Amino acid sequence: MRIICLIWLLGLAACQSSPTQQEETTETMPTSTISKKPFGTTTDGASVDLYTLTNADTEVDITNYGGVITAWRVPDAEGNLGDVVLGYSDMEGYRTRPSFFGALVGRYGNRIASGEFTLDGETYSLAQNNGENHLHGGLKGFDKVVWQADTATSDNGPQLILRYTSPDGEEGYPGTLETKVTYTLQEDNTLRIDYEATTDKPTIVNLTNHSYFNLSGDPSTTILDHVLTINADRFVPVDETLIPLGDLTVVEGTPFDFTDPTVVGERIDADHPQIINGKGYDHCWVLNGSENELSLAATVFDPKSKRFMEVFTTEPGVQLYSGNFLDGSAVGKGSVSYGKRSALCLETEHFPDSPNQPDYPSVVLRPGETYRTTTAYKLSVRNE
Repeated sequence: MRIICLIWLLGLAACQSSPTQQEETTETMPTSTISKKPFGTTTDGASVDLYTLTNADTEVDITNYGGVITAWRVPDAEGNLGDVVLGYSDMEGYRTRPSFFGALVGRYGNRIASGEFTLDGETYSLAQNNGENHLHGGLKGFDKVVWQADTATSDNGPQLILRYTSPDGEEGYPGTLETKVTYTLQEDNTLRIDYEATTDKPTIVNLTNHSYFNLSGDPSTTILDHVLTINADRFVPVDETLIPLGDLTVVEGTPFDFTDPTVVGERIDADHPQIINGKGYDHCWVLNGSENELSLAATVFDPKSKRFMEVFTTEPGVQLYSGNFLDGSAVGKGSVSYGKRSALCLETEHFPDSPNQPDYPSVVLRPGETYRTTTAYKLSVRNE
């Protein structure tokens, strides 16, 4: 009888302990995931997928068409999720209303004067798709191709790994370029982007991401009240076609001084020749951090939602574009018309027109070398 009672008591104890054990198991389950679903097709019928990277707080949607970040949902100070990037809700938008919203840009981010550069004594001609200049890789740059996609789970979070082989001569660029870009959503709400490339001939490379941010989560409003800092004492002045003049100008005493937190709209229409040329901000800042070391490049704060973004990069420059050419013709997610200055871009990069500017950091990649660069965007909340 004693043996039977003992067995019954042990069984009761085991049953009573099972909910606690289950709770412990649930709490320790991973909060980071990555999922995939169809997103549509390209104009030539190629299938495109959408990948969602998720952690405990945020969700990032990325498509293998152009490596585009289509959405990034992050909480505000009250815990409400809001989408902080511009884009389209389906493939039709990217197919029929081309833009650089959220895209991977290559082979060369930003402009090359007259669509031409010389390397090792040979001159190469590129598409003149921005007036007389070459912009963001040409007519069909990396933003308009379907990348091979793989997924992984690292110690830092879920990863989307994209690969693309750009053949020799594509868009006028020399060399077959093997490119790999890895997106990692970390638990601290950092989206890290690691770029790699190799070539079989001397070529030029300058990859970046072209996400348009409005931290309010409401793109029907402007970013003129966002507070910006840029860790740079100099910027790259440009002519009226946004090609560098060749020198580097000190920001102190100009509308380009963001060394201290400054409201974006405070001086955006200042009577300054560079503001006139850019129709606002569309310039590259020379970062104070050491090249090839991941350093703080910029911060952005939205005083309404309290969302705060930090941008880290190994690149020597960052292009601030204040959405000057958005005119409402692009109708994005939620049927919102994206108007002038409804978003800003912080494109980490080497300087514009570097192939034609011998005093700028080199963008030349040669056989046997590996192009590597990293940029990270960290989202958080600051209750100030």
